[in-house]
Amino acid sequence: MKRFALLLLAALALPAFADSSEANIKKSFEDKLKAKVEKVTKAPIGNLYEVVADGQIFYTDEKAAYFLHGNLFEMKSMKNLTAEKKFSLLPLDLAIKTVRGSGKNVMVTFEDPNCGYCKKLAKDMAKLKDVTIYTFLYAVLGDDSVTKSKVIWCAADRSKAWNEWMQSGIQPVAAAAKCDASPTLDKVMQLGQQLGVRGTPFMMFANGQQSPGYIPSSEIEKLMGSPIGG
Repeated sequence: MKRFALLLLAALALPAFADSSEANIKKSFEDKLKAKVEKVTKAPIGNLYEVVADGQIFYTDEKAAYFLHGNLFEMKSMKNLTAEKKFSLLPLDLAIKTVRGSGKNVMVTFEDPNCGYCKKLAKDMAKLKDVTIYTFLYAVLGDDSVTKSKVIWCAADRSKAWNEWMQSGIQPVAAAAKCDASPTLDKVMQLGQQLGVRGTPFMMFANGQQSPGYIPSSEIEKLMGSPIGG
């Protein structure tokens, strides 16, 4: 028997507006929820609208009378459309990009340069083929992690510096004085907290799958090719 996900969605009343324009939906969310609305678009179902606010995804009706906060699934494929959308909103310009082969499979990791399991993961991910890996430097293990992250981010070749350190223990070259990695690391820390990343490594995949903690490359390959409801 196939497993079906039970979606627990909180529904709270919002002031109704005669005009159901996206502008009024935006105003309703900002006034009632005190949230910074980034985008309002039609959802891929019925008359629902998709609202991106404070990094979260909500769904509301055309009059903004109610809203839902939870995951929207496509029944046929069991794809988690909400999780896929969240992945597409990630600020990948704040991550180190590593491409292997065609790079057709995309994944994101949150890692600390002093995390033992992250180093084990890095060696395992070197076995992956046709993958693009975006690594967010999530320095949560102390000041030395912050220092190493700054040096790696400011390296001429970030991907090379990161992978050599994590896989072989080769110290990255000191950062150029003109490079300030602090704003990037601060934004990544805020992003991780917003997403509920409580430790490293933490992985996210384009199909909505997630993995908090280390898993071997064989399991990563399975997650990359599996819908979240599968």
